[in-house]
Amino acid sequence: MEIVLSAPTAAPGRPGRAMIPVMPEARVSDGELLERVAGGDAGAFEVLYRRYARAMFGLALRRLGDRSRAEEAVQETFAAIWRSAASYDSERGPGAPWLYAVARHAIVDRSRARVEPTADAPDHPTAEPGPQERAEASFVAWRLHSALEELPERERTVLELAYWGGLSQSEVAEFLNMPLGTVKTRTRSALSRLADLVDEDLR
Repeated sequence: MEIVLSAPTAAPGRPGRAMIPVMPEARVSDGELLERVAGGDAGAFEVLYRRYARAMFGLALRRLGDRSRAEEAVQETFAAIWRSAASYDSERGPGAPWLYAVARHAIVDRSRARVEPTADAPDHPTAEPGPQERAEASFVAWRLHSALEELPERERTVLELAYWGGLSQSEVAEFLNMPLGTVKTRTRSALSRLADLVDEDLR
């Protein structure tokens, strides 16, 4: 993955704050970094980029299926983080879920912007699924997506990171800054709830 993103030296209209002191990055929380980004700290922005760019790219690539569009989604994500860091409220939770929400919005926007080329009608029969099979597959895909949106956010997040982001459960736990056992519990609960929701319409 080759993504180059440089933070502005100062956020427009916002006073700058002191740069991150020299210290191990792991000791600086996501929330603190976001608060510093809100004050125009480009160094904090770069730390967040190093922490999350790869995971967000994996998420975007799995969802969009195209490297170029995935890279654009990551660029848009971090541009939005730079612009909107001031809206992060540490009292509402740690920084990782907020970062993930920004990434998810950027990916959805990029997905909606996709324009499918018009395919010419084939000159001869093909082995591709016919209209009935495509309609059924489309319905199942739509119902899965719809059911996913019905899940509680804490459960939907772990599934999207695992299945669209391609992250392992350990990586999801690290991404969300929560215990691995919690990720496993939420994943099991989410899959069970998702199966129940889809089965209701597919019986």
